[in-house]
Amino acid sequence: MKPSIKIIPIIIAAILIIFQYFSSTKFRNPETGKVSRGALDSSDEAVLGLQSYREVLSSSDVVASGPEADLVNRVAKRLIPATGVVANDFQWEVSVVRSTQANAFCLPGGKIVVYTGILPSTKNEAGLAAVLGHEMAHATLHHGSQRLLKQGLLQTALVGTSAAIGDMDTGKRQMVMAALGAGAQYGVILPFSRGDESEADQTGLIYMARAGYDPQEAVAFWERMSQSGGAKPPALLSDHPSDTARIQRLRDELPKAQAEYEKARRN
Repeated sequence: MKPSIKIIPIIIAAILIIFQYFSSTKFRNPETGKVSRGALDSSDEAVLGLQSYREVLSSSDVVASGPEADLVNRVAKRLIPATGVVANDFQWEVSVVRSTQANAFCLPGGKIVVYTGILPSTKNEAGLAAVLGHEMAHATLHHGSQRLLKQGLLQTALVGTSAAIGDMDTGKRQMVMAALGAGAQYGVILPFSRGDESEADQTGLIYMARAGYDPQEAVAFWERMSQSGGAKPPALLSDHPSDTARIQRLRDELPKAQAEYEKARRN
């Protein structure tokens, strides 16, 4: 009887995964010493970040001046030096967009967009610094590039598995691929995403403290956010940590951030 699982596609996929991983770009987080790998180097990331930034602004109501723009630019100006050498090659730009969305993001290469809908929740400069520090950390830690690499490795593994079970009964094959896809989503992609969020929280807390903003305001901000909005999915099904877990991790990091804050106040 002909076997339903072929070994050669699995071997080829494994070789490709090894090649993808070891030919990827290395990044080091100077705040934690953690070394990670990404699919793109800094220059390629910056090109994509600039392209996305321009696309967002071209279809948005940009606030060029006024109290909201002044606030965001003032906070960003203090935070940028706090990112240190890891962002030496960034070309920072900051834009404010009129929108009800409670959102902000920082694209690779240092392109920051803040929606006015987030400002009522930040309440003050330190609250906004908590948000921007977190988003800037995603960029300085190259989380986008890391995620692309992880998705590429998973895609290679799934393609190899699909080829390996090509002779399997169609119904069984579909069940296997569906199970593997769900396993990749809930066992790999989402946990990695939650890990990125926690790392950005940790690093962003240091950035805001180093910029002279009280890091305890980050805890206060996320406590406010946890009380807003409707029902949220269980942590297992979410790409973000639960509010409770996030707030507790921030509290755990406060002593280190507080030391940075005190040092900034003395300088």
